[in-house]
Amino acid sequence: MSTLQTLAATIQDRKEHPLPDSYTATLFAKGENEVLKKMGEEAVEVIIAAKGETDDRVLYELADLVYHTLVFLNLRGLAWEDVEAELERRFT
Repeated sequence: MSTLQTLAATIQDRKEHPLPDSYTATLFAKGENEVLKKMGEEAVEVIIAAKGETDDRVLYELADLVYHTLVFLNLRGLAWEDVEAELERRFT
């Protein structure tokens, strides 16, 4: 299982079995608008990091963006595999 698959499975588990101290469960409880807000914040942080910080910082911020994207996809009933399928459709 890839890291993305493991993360997606953990996100699904937090949705189905929320833990009181789980950030992911908190995002689900707050709803789509909060997740979209976090995605926007992370996208801006990626851009800021890309324009003047180290590659390590860029990767850190990109990982945050991917995480919040996976939460959003889960909220919509979608999965990372759906994104991969769309990319395959475009480039094959």
